[in-house]
Parts: sequence; structure tokens; C-alpha cells
Amino acid sequence: MLVRLLLPLTLTNNMRQAQGLLRFALLLSACIAFSVHAETAVSDKVSSNQDAQTLLKKIQSAAQRLNYSGTFVYQQANQMRTSRITHLLFGKNEVEKLEVLDGKPREYIRSNDDVACYVPETKTVLIEKRVTRDVFPAILAANPTDLVDYYNVRMGETGRVAGLDCQAIVLEPKDKLRYGYKLWADKATGLLLRAQTFDAKNEIVEQISFTQIEIGNIDHSRVKTSFPNTNGWHVENAVMSQVNLSGWSVTPPPGFKKIQEVRRLISDTQNSGARTAQSGNTTQREVSQIVFSDGLAAISVFIEPGSQSRTEGSMQQGAMNIVGRRQGDYWLTVVGEVPGAAIRQVSNSIEFKSK
Repeated sequence: MLVRLLLPLTLTNNMRQAQGLLRFALLLSACIAFSVHAETAVSDKVSSNQDAQTLLKKIQSAAQRLNYSGTFVYQQANQMRTSRITHLLFGKNEVEKLEVLDGKPREYIRSNDDVACYVPETKTVLIEKRVTRDVFPAILAANPTDLVDYYNVRMGETGRVAGLDCQAIVLEPKDKLRYGYKLWADKATGLLLRAQTFDAKNEIVEQISFTQIEIGNIDHSRVKTSFPNTNGWHVENAVMSQVNLSGWSVTPPPGFKKIQEVRRLISDTQNSGARTAQSGNTTQREVSQIVFSDGLAAISVFIEPGSQSRTEGSMQQGAMNIVGRRQGDYWLTVVGEVPGAAIRQVSNSIEFKSK
């Protein structure tokens, strides 16, 4: 009788122990599976980040070392502009021709850092130096590994742009002082074919994209000016020099580094036409410029004597934000393809320290 009473009790205890062991095994299995999944997710994220950085470096190199010619469309808010760019490398020398195809004709011929702008309606050639090196498709101005401190960088989807297979890279900002980007690069060469700029609502505020592109075997005559005979044209040299503007204190957003301090003479005949220039009524004003960049976006601070009558204020056009204000005897203009909060922060930080 006692044996029959103990037997069910023993079986019950054994069953409970077995169930406990089963629950423990299931829990352990779940923990191991979660751990493996987490490690795999982290590994995939690191791999995606590294692959994206490698492709960013390829994009940066491709714009400088490849020969290419293509038509691209630049869309900013509700405005669109079509241009054609041709880039050739002669040894270590770059020659580039940019033609504006919409509206009034403009043509830019760049030889390394020297740029000539042809304005046929006023028969004017403006000679100046290149300030930044982030013009499409060469939009990167820093080491891509520096971007990860301020952007989450990862590989995006694949697709096609201008008939070529592309790989997208997504750069999500880690703060509200910069935009997000999606860059589409040609899989074969790494050349950037499309760049999209996103605001905090993940809406496109600006994009630029090739609609037609040729890579390699570009005839050298395609980088020559369309205006070989400029006899009688007004040639205007935008005198620019490096300058120390340490008297001005400017605090940019985190990650933005000072890359240029220059001073230039601006001619007010650029908008009034060549006739005024030829009549001897040309006036010039001195403008200082401080340029900051985080490798993707640039912010410029322009400083000039404030004798002219101007209205303070701000405006936005696509991704571009501008603030103009008077400070003492100077007029300040802050311009950048960053959110308005970043431009206002920079503007409010500017101080002049008298020596």
C-alpha cells in the first residue's frame, strides 16, 4: 500500500523535475539564439558600415581620377536646373567644363583650382580660384572615416541611375544640425550618379542626378570653351588671397572644421553688365570669407564693411539657409546647406575680438 502511494508521488516529482529541466533548456536555448542573433546583427551593422566607408572612398577617388561626361538635373525646392559636365585627367592635372543648359547661358572651365566663367550676354569672363572641392559629383571633402562620429553610415538598396547599376549609401545625422543623405554610386567605377538630401522629416529637400553619363574615352575637345574668340570681352579677375581672420571668433556645429580663410575683391559690375565696366564706373568691395565643412556640407561666413543699406533677415531655398545681419561696422552673411538651426547658431556665435 505504501509503495503504491509513493509511486505516484515519485512519478509526479520526476515529471516536475523533467518539466523544470525542459523549461530551463528552452530558456537557455532562447538566450543562446538571442545572443547569436544580436552578435550577427552587430556584425552585419559593422560590416555594412565598413563597406559604406570603402564605397565613400571610392566615390571620392572616382570623381577625380575618371574621365566622364554627362548631363545632370539639379532640383532645389520647386526649382530645377539642367547642366552638362565633362571631366578629363591629363596626368596629374584636372580639366573640367560645366555648362548651364537652362536659362541664361553660363560656362565654367576649370583647370585644377583656376576657374574661368564665361557670361556671353555681357561678354564677360570672370577669373577666380576654386574655394571648395565638393562640387558634384565630387561632393566629399574629408576622410570618410571621420563622418561616423556625426552620421550613421550604412549600405542602402541597389538600383539604376542613368542606365547604370548602382549601390546606395545612407548617411543619417546624429544631431539636428545637419541633413541626411543618400548617395548612389556606379557599381563598376564608384562614380557618384545621384545625391539626395533629406530633412528631419525624411523628406527630400534637394537632389542632383545624372540623366545621361559616359565614362571613359572622352574626346579632349569637349573640355574646350564654346567661346574661343573673346576679343572685346571684359576680363575680370576676382582677386583672392589667403588671410588670417583670427580676430573673428566663429563657433561652427560639432564636426565642422575650418578649411579656408580668404579675402577677395567683389566687383559690383557682375550684375550690372559689361557696359558699366567698360565705361569706368566699376566699384569693388572687399569681402572676407571663412569656410567650414564636415566633409559633406559646407558653411560660409562672409564679412564685409557694413556701409551699404541692407535689411536683416533669413531665407531658405531647398537645402540652402541664409542669415544676413549687421554687427557693429560690419555686415555678416552666413550661408550653408545645413538646417536653419545650424545657420542661426553660427550667426549668433560670431564675435569680433579687437586686438
